[in-house]
Amino acid sequence: MKLIVKLFIGMLVGVGIGLLGVDFLTRLAVTVKLLFGQFLGFVIPFIILFFITSGVASLGKSQGKMVGVTVGTAYVSTLLAGTLAFFVAKFIMPMVATESTAITEGATFQPFIEIEILPLMGVITAVAMAFLFGIGIAKTKSATMKSFFDEGKEIIERCIMKILIPFLPIYIAGIFAELTAAGKVYETLSIFGLVLLVVVATHWLWLCVQFTTAGFIAGQSPLRTLKTMLPAYFTGVGTMSSAATIPVTLNQVKKNRVKEEVADFAVPLCATIHLSGSMITIVITSMAVMTVLSDLSVPSFGAMLSVIVMLGVVMIAAPGVPGGAIVAALGVLTSMLGFSEAAIGLMMALYMAQDSFGTATNVTGDGAITMIVDKVNK
Repeated sequence: MKLIVKLFIGMLVGVGIGLLGVDFLTRLAVTVKLLFGQFLGFVIPFIILFFITSGVASLGKSQGKMVGVTVGTAYVSTLLAGTLAFFVAKFIMPMVATESTAITEGATFQPFIEIEILPLMGVITAVAMAFLFGIGIAKTKSATMKSFFDEGKEIIERCIMKILIPFLPIYIAGIFAELTAAGKVYETLSIFGLVLLVVVATHWLWLCVQFTTAGFIAGQSPLRTLKTMLPAYFTGVGTMSSAATIPVTLNQVKKNRVKEEVADFAVPLCATIHLSGSMITIVITSMAVMTVLSDLSVPSFGAMLSVIVMLGVVMIAAPGVPGGAIVAALGVLTSMLGFSEAAIGLMMALYMAQDSFGTATNVTGDGAITMIVDKVNK
């Protein structure tokens, strides 16, 4: 069963528990939610540390201008996509979410047990350590340290695949059970559909911008090159994984007259560092959550720009699994935007509901990035 279906079922189960009004069931759901939230907060710094370190260290294997052009172009694309998403959300969200609601965690139902699992380091500390070790490994060519972080990344990948992602529906059920019992769920759910439509529309707007730019630089038709990349888009929708879509993306990129050696290098690299679709989704959905919840305030562009810059960093080498980008981004949302557990639950539900379209936008945009890199490399 696809993850989005499981999440939807989890939401329905949570709403059902809240409507039943049985204190034991609601407290049980809240207990599970809080315990999972503690574990999630504990794992986030490790996701950032191992994935960024492994990604930066791997870049050290390749030398030359093409590495810098590919990484730089992909990062600028991701930042500009986030900036576009901010202004779209700033304009549309006040019209979509006309009323905000307050959610006081733990005020209505107390969990049966409370266990505090403190993370070993903060998010910014994890980012700093990741770049320190990543650059150090690339310079020293330490096989031992490279192996340590690669194997650590594999352990965290297994944790995401076997624990975090499968447990998300239960976590979402706990969030919505508490919301329903507190009488706050209906106004929250009412905006979900509209927010998702805004996200997908912004995805396509950004794809048009990317391929118009790439077409101008490469001297090709933007419409034709975007049409050529559609198989990669629909494969991304189906797989929800940039890594799994690489073979199709490679094939379609080469049909856009990109040299084979450039495509073979740039497409796999972009699959881990170019996340413009995911960035658009995270920015718009986070703005929606901050608009809905009265205990959060929508930041200014200057404040949100620093968040977008940090998101572009922490999502480097995000795991090629459904939901990898949002799991990596949770640390930024909590530390820089002050997201509570309730806000994180809503955020993850919104994000996962369209994760396939965000992934599809990522991999399709890789075609535009590769066209630019090919032209510059010539």
